[in-house]
Parts: sequence; C-alpha cells; structure tokens
Amino acid sequence: MNIRYLHTMVRVKDLEKTQAFFELLGLVKTRQYDSEAGRFSLIFMAPPGQEECPVELTHNWDGDDGLPSDSRHFGHLAYEVDDIHAMCQHLMDNGVTINRPPRDGRMAFVRSPDNVSVELLQKGEALTPAEPWLSMPNTGHW
Repeated sequence: MNIRYLHTMVRVKDLEKTQAFFELLGLVKTRQYDSEAGRFSLIFMAPPGQEECPVELTHNWDGDDGLPSDSRHFGHLAYEVDDIHAMCQHLMDNGVTINRPPRDGRMAFVRSPDNVSVELLQKGEALTPAEPWLSMPNTGHW
C-alpha cells in the first residue's frame, strides 16, 4: 500500500494575518477554493518549488469562536530553513515572537496569529550558537 503526503490543515480565524505570517516564512499561495454553500475558503500555501508540501488554511466565513485555541490545531508544522538565525531575525523584525529561540543554532519555534506552532530547523549542520539567540529566554510555549 502506497501513501503520499498531501497537506497539513489548520483552522484560522484571521485569514489575512495568517497568510501574511506564512508569507514571512517564504510560503506562497498555490491555490484557493471558496465554497459559497459551505461558507468557507481553503488557501493552500507552500515553499516555492515544493508545491507538493502545502499547508491548507481553512477559514470559516462566519467565524470560529474556538479560535485561537491550542485544542483546535494539530501539533506543529515543520520547515527547514537555510539560515535559522536570519529567518528568526526576519520574523522578529516583522513582529513575530520567537517562542523558543535557536540557542543551539538548529531549532526554533514560533506561533502563527492563530496560535499554530511552527518549528524551524536549520538545513544541514547546526549554525554556531550566537547572540542574541544564545541568551534569549523562551517566551510562552510552543
């Protein structure tokens, strides 16, 4: 039996803010499906050249009072990045809280506007630990 990864779905409260967050990570919208009858939109976003690895942002037009809530989302999304220090700085410069800084030069966690945990992993070997990450404490949870 064959199995193939399709996507990770997360429910989102504010589609515009969430799309902007994933664009900061470098993802682009690959397709969109709007259901008038179901009153929802599905936005698929993926890293350029990796359209087979999308995250599906599910937005209910009439709102979802359960969001943001940790219990409404699946564990976390994981993305490999070329330079974890540069990516975390880019996210911080754009107002994103680094929940678990890349103190080890290898791994960091952030959260989307809808409280979805996103793991960032350094491509290849870990970078040399450096400031400000080395002494930065954890913020919140991931």
